Order: sequence, then C-alpha cells, then structure tokens
Amino acid sequence: MPSFVVQRGGRAATAGDLTPLAFAGYAHFTAMQVRGGRVRGLDLHLERLRTASEKMFGRAIADDRIRDFLRAALEAGPADLSLTATVYSPAGEFTVAGAEVEPEVLVRTGPAATGPQGPLSLAVVEHERTLPAVKHVGEVGKTYFLREAVGQGFDDAAFVDRRGRLSEASIWNLAFWDGSAVVWPEAGMLGGTTMGIVRRQLDGLGVPQRVQEVTVADLPALAGGVVMNSWTPGVAVHRIGPVPLPDAPGFLALLRRAYEAEPLVAP
Repeated sequence: MPSFVVQRGGRAATAGDLTPLAFAGYAHFTAMQVRGGRVRGLDLHLERLRTASEKMFGRAIADDRIRDFLRAALEAGPADLSLTATVYSPAGEFTVAGAEVEPEVLVRTGPAATGPQGPLSLAVVEHERTLPAVKHVGEVGKTYFLREAVGQGFDDAAFVDRRGRLSEASIWNLAFWDGSAVVWPEAGMLGGTTMGIVRRQLDGLGVPQRVQEVTVADLPALAGGVVMNSWTPGVAVHRIGPVPLPDAPGFLALLRRAYEAEPLVAP
C-alpha cells in the first residue's frame, strides 16, 4: 500500500503538532504534483513560499531547508503523489509575533491527482480575495461559492471583481484563446505555479501572449477558455455564466505541450 505522510519540520507530525493548526487560519501553502519523485516548477513553488512568508511573517525559511523537508516527505512515499507544504507561525494567529519567531513547515502527501476531465461550466460570482497574491488558508469563500455554483447547476465558480473583471476561479487560474494568442486576465489574483510554467514555456515556443482586462461581455469575442492549477495545465471551459465558449482542442494541446516542456526536477 502507498505510504503517505504528514510531517512537521521533516519529522512525523504528532497530534500535539496538528491540534493547534486545526483551529488556525493564518498560514500559507503551495501544492504540487510529484511524478517519479520530481516536480515541475520547483523554483516557482520555493519563490511562492518565500515571498508569502516575508509578507505574512516578516521572514522566510531558507530554500535549502524547504527542500530538505520536501525530500524527507518524498522519501517516505511512492514516486507519484500530491504534496502540500504549509508554512505557519508557531505563535499562532491573533498574535503579533516579531520577525525573531521563525515560521515552521507542515508537509502532507497524498494520492496523485490529474483534475476533472471537463468541459466545465462556471457561475459568475463577485468576489475579491484578501491578499490575492498569496496562496493562504482560511479561504471560506472558495468552497462556499463552489457549493453555491453547483447548487445552481454549474460545475464551479469564476470570480469577477467590483469592476466586473474576471480574475480567477475557485481553485483555478483562467486562461483564454483569441485564435492566435493566449489571453491572461488582468485583475487581483493568485499567480499559479502552473500558470508560471506555461507562460515561460509559451515564451520559449514563440507563442504570443498578452495580459488584459476580460469581462463577461468580452467572452463572445474569444475562441476558447480553460482553467488550470497544480493538477493540470488545462481543463476546457464551455460556459461562463450565460456565455458559451467554443471548443478549442488546439488550445488545450498547446497548453499541455508548453507544460510538458518544463523539466521535472528533484528537490
């Protein structure tokens, strides 16, 4: 049977380690898919943890130590798995701990994932996340609006800000195709690691890209849309709110080609 772990600082986490975290919401994390013991975009994951720690805690754990913790978890499990690394302050939330309090890392592994097959329909919800550039925990809105969307007959929810700009979906980045270029929405959002991988590899392939404001009213002029996250570089979206989006198999194939051009590296 596969062996999955929950480790704190590279060692098996105890109930005493985990109990305070079950009731806390001031932490951030990154999630990745591991294949053959290796990860795509490891530098992006490390950068995400570093910058979020500096933002939330005033200091960050050295990349080398993070890599040690990732290796310890990978050595205990199968070659293919999902991994989440969560960074938190031992001082807990509702406190103002100084920069002398070093954050700690909790690493959890589980079965490998690939995401849904799609295509998906997305309800349109006005929602702006707190600290949108940080992948933090305590995201009650994401699950709430997902549940509301499913109750309305959709598969998930896409967010628009107070200006009507599409930003992201519940646990996904959005990307669109205009027939010749990839269009990334401009709004406050989390820049995903898969999004970062795809963007730099599309640059290498010479594929045009641009960032622009996208509203629901702009969707009829586009030639396709997808969502992406750490599970997958693309799941087709066939409807956002009342607006249908055309099938774009070539767009999906292009995103997968770009993603697969990114080398897998070991922590």
